[in-house]
Amino acid sequence: MSKSQDFQTWSFAIQQQMELALGAVLPPAYQLPQRLHEAMRYAVLGGGKRVRPLLTFASGEVVQASVERLQYAAAAVELIHAYSLVHDDMPCMDDDVLRRGKPTVHVEFDEATALLAGDALQTAAFEAISARSLCDEPADQLKMVKILATASGAAGMAGGQAIDLASVGKPLSLPELENMHILKTGALIRAAVLLGSYCGEALPQAERDKLDRFAKLMGLAFQVVDDILDVEADSATLGKTAGKDAAHDKPTYVSLLGLKEAKLRAAELEAEALDCLSVFGARAERLRELAHFIVHRAF
Repeated sequence: MSKSQDFQTWSFAIQQQMELALGAVLPPAYQLPQRLHEAMRYAVLGGGKRVRPLLTFASGEVVQASVERLQYAAAAVELIHAYSLVHDDMPCMDDDVLRRGKPTVHVEFDEATALLAGDALQTAAFEAISARSLCDEPADQLKMVKILATASGAAGMAGGQAIDLASVGKPLSLPELENMHILKTGALIRAAVLLGSYCGEALPQAERDKLDRFAKLMGLAFQVVDDILDVEADSATLGKTAGKDAAHDKPTYVSLLGLKEAKLRAAELEAEALDCLSVFGARAERLRELAHFIVHRAF
């Protein structure tokens, strides 16, 4: 992608690229079992901001990675994200009926199909990241698989969701809330950035640590802004049910800090994250733009 492109043009091009890449790695809808494959494609295609793939591509620019490699690393992260949304929306979890402006998968199909679609999307993610060469050293690709597995499991997203479910109706301290979201939301955002960083030139460990710190901070910032939008935006704008956290008595940054302080916390996280990128100069410009987008987005 050309550096001369503005952020909106660049992000739209990546989103279009990812729609094609995701469509190619998913099973075709006509292939048996058709209903399962239809549900998988329904869950993934035709919606979403693709923030995690954008982070993978932006991180890839730091190491001059190729689009061919980045699209599969980004697809793997997005498939994990999509599977998590399918399962999170089910009656046994958040029991939601709207996602990305359309009925959730269990509403459009049925609960059993939604469960299987989520399972199949998870395994499709690991097929996407392991079926072709994505970096110069095979050992680094094994690291990529481990990064994605850790971010998805009990030490990452699934563990964070378990803590979230156990915290309904309970007061949490700020450290406890941030620990939950480091796992639930932040782990996969961190994985998106790290995976992109392995798809190109080798980085010194000190520089990779800076990217890792940036990603952790942006994972927290993303959740703070999500909590703010859950209060300030409506369902049509969000593409999902607004106000559901308060309705379910879930601990959030807004319920803990208040709206004004939550906004200040997001700004603090953005500033600290941007400071981590200073070592990369112009190579990290897309990451800077994404940090601004994540904190200042309206949906």
